[in-house]
Amino acid sequence: MRIPISTKLISVTILILVAATGTITYISSAYFEKKASEQVDIANLESAAAKAKEVENIITTLVDKTRVSASLLMKGTTGPVNGLDDLELNFTKDKNFVALEVLKLNGTSVETVARRVKEDVLKPYNLSPSYFVSLRSWQKFPVRSVAQGSVELKNASYPKAPAMFTIGIPLIRDENGRITHIALADVTLSPLEKPFTDPSERTQFLVDRNGELLAHKDEQKAMARMDMNYSPIVQKALKTKSPQFQTKFTEPDSGKTFFGASVKTSLGISLISQTSEETILEVSREVKRRAIFVAGSAISLAIFCIFLFSMTLTSPIEKLAEMINLVSKGNFDVKARAAVRSHDEVGDLAEAFDHMTEGLKERDKVKSLFSKFHGSSVAEDLIGKDIGVGGQSKDVVVFFSDIRGFTAFSEKRSPEEVVEMLNEYFGVMVKIINQRGGVVDKFIGDAIMAVWGAPRSSDQDAANALYACLEMRKGLEGLNEARIARGQPPINIGMGLHAGRAISGTIGSDERMEYTVIGNTVNTASRIEASTKAFGADLLVTDDVIAKVGDAFKVELAGAAEVKGRSEALKMYKVRGYKAQDGSYVDIKTAYSDYEAEGADKVKIKSAA
Repeated sequence: MRIPISTKLISVTILILVAATGTITYISSAYFEKKASEQVDIANLESAAAKAKEVENIITTLVDKTRVSASLLMKGTTGPVNGLDDLELNFTKDKNFVALEVLKLNGTSVETVARRVKEDVLKPYNLSPSYFVSLRSWQKFPVRSVAQGSVELKNASYPKAPAMFTIGIPLIRDENGRITHIALADVTLSPLEKPFTDPSERTQFLVDRNGELLAHKDEQKAMARMDMNYSPIVQKALKTKSPQFQTKFTEPDSGKTFFGASVKTSLGISLISQTSEETILEVSREVKRRAIFVAGSAISLAIFCIFLFSMTLTSPIEKLAEMINLVSKGNFDVKARAAVRSHDEVGDLAEAFDHMTEGLKERDKVKSLFSKFHGSSVAEDLIGKDIGVGGQSKDVVVFFSDIRGFTAFSEKRSPEEVVEMLNEYFGVMVKIINQRGGVVDKFIGDAIMAVWGAPRSSDQDAANALYACLEMRKGLEGLNEARIARGQPPINIGMGLHAGRAISGTIGSDERMEYTVIGNTVNTASRIEASTKAFGADLLVTDDVIAKVGDAFKVELAGAAEVKGRSEALKMYKVRGYKAQDGSYVDIKTAYSDYEAEGADKVKIKSAA
């Protein structure tokens, strides 16, 4: 089904606008939410730290007053009367204190040696001073922890009794530094509750070492001594050793998400500050709703304008589309500006299209010429990446061939005859190399250097190279038949194959570069080709090549030779044919595959078989 360009343009534009506006809206809203959350996180921690400092100052003041009053209470029970006068000033007239007692520690037993209670505070609740005996039993105050030197706080609020909390401090030590007396002061909750009365969207509260509430924005919760261990942030505050942290958590009861911060004071109590995510993100969600509305309105207006505008584009764009189809098929002679007469951006596009086709035409020409000099795979590899000096190590199979007696041949013939013979010979051999996936690296006079495995490699590189050599053996036979028919002498060649690691890449300078393969593998392949003279064979390969093809080819050991540049003798093999699909070997032998051995430079035969 054909879809008009105008429909496509409108559809694509809608998709782009929706995607763009949707993405922008989402990203901006997410960014706004993230920043709002970060600011709340920071504000939570700062507020918690400030409140914790304020609470610690309050408790430190109460601890100091407790220590002074308890000392005066002890002094009043054993010393002169003025000790009681000072106690009256420090304890009785301080409206925050309700009761004060001093406990003596005798091993595992605890004895109350002094107690002072404000009975007027207990009177509205119909309670007597003995209430504090029951209170200690109910609240299970950690006396032993105080005896170890800690300052302990415990909520002492119970139904039908004053809202209080208890402070326990070490009081007297013996000559060995062991604590013998501790002081317990029962103080009204109002000093602790005061820092939490500020109006704020945050919920802040104070818990003791066990997670029991000491103070809360909602005073009724503090008076109920709520166990806050159900809250994830309280659980983390009690377990972590870090004095402060920030976290995002979900309350198990309500399912609401909160941003929270915890600050632990030096007294071991923790101040928690938390803010509901819903409260934080309400503003950002309103921004998102407005952004979506504005984006929707903009998209609607854009659709209408694009519909009108697309009518002026469809015809020239359709013409350009037809020309693109022609260019994709290799026709670079189209003229878009002649077909598109619009004097606007579409006309500029047509003119740019013509420039592009000219560039593509030149590029195709360069690629075609480049392929003739370096092979199509090398050309594509170089064109497809930035050109620069460099290379990489690869497993390759390197081929060298050489025409026997070429020097004597060229001395007796004109340069034109020599070039004609070489071009005819190269035409046959290069075609075979290309068909078998090889790359002609260079021509060195009458010699051919080719490589398999660079720039592209496969597990069939060695087999392809051997097949190419056998086909070149047959190709040489056909070439020589043609030469003999023209009254020209036949050609003998030597071919050598070696496999190994080599450096493949572009070498040279910024002014002159060459794509090639270098390394010891290349040098060895050249020596193998030179050894064909000494063994009287047109093709020799090393055991490194044989190891890669297994029994896929019919080979026989030619012998071993010491070649220049190698410390060890090289084993060389003659290749007689290949294995057919039925498992039998097919011999590839011509009148030119074997000839009389002769001496070779840089080669010394060590043994032969």
